[in-house]
Amino acid sequence: MPAVASQTPTPSPAKPPKLAQALVEALTMRVRSGELPPGSKLPSEAEIMGEFGVSRTVVREAISHLQASGLTQTRHGVGTFVNEEGAGAPFQITADKLETLHDVIAMLELRIGLEAEAAALAALRRSEDNLLVLRQAQADFRQAIQSGNDAVAADFQFHMEIARATQNPHFSAMLNALGATVIPRARLAGEVSSESYLEQVYGEHESILAAIACRDAEAARMAMRIHLGKSRERRRMMSGG
Repeated sequence: MPAVASQTPTPSPAKPPKLAQALVEALTMRVRSGELPPGSKLPSEAEIMGEFGVSRTVVREAISHLQASGLTQTRHGVGTFVNEEGAGAPFQITADKLETLHDVIAMLELRIGLEAEAAALAALRRSEDNLLVLRQAQADFRQAIQSGNDAVAADFQFHMEIARATQNPHFSAMLNALGATVIPRARLAGEVSSESYLEQVYGEHESILAAIACRDAEAARMAMRIHLGKSRERRRMMSGG
């Protein structure tokens, strides 16, 4: 009788958020110590991956956190640079301002006004390069879902690339000031981050991306309003309001 293959599950790898946080701390220390002075360029993704032994997803998560904190800024096609001292965004919605569902709903109302218009402008002004990086952010989102991650970094990157595609730096500066807190699903106890939920978000992103690709400003504006509006309503239902 043939031997039955062992059904012992393979141990799960360390969760990327923990690895990303360690990487954030290591890079922040280099900035604070002067090893990476203001204006200097961070090592490339490949160099950071090789030095720290982490995946590209972890590197991008860490870079998103550094950018959200105002410590660095990423220039598309050029790299990530350390901000000059005092150059961090003066306006931020920090974690302590997102401790309740009411706080999150208020932040989403701000995003609807800001990002619906950004999507419309992106549809009118986007370049082929903008479209390319938006599609890459969607691909990263898909990869995160398949890997069992929360896709926060890819989600934030998708919205940031829309802001950049407006060709108006104030939109990306504002979103950068808000930081990764604009993707609040990991902040609240009981927040749904299931695969089915993330697939729904992915589909909403697809609608926004399709409208931007077709240069349909009204459709892009509406798709973004629907996307963020659904997020707001999900949280209103959680709060019982």
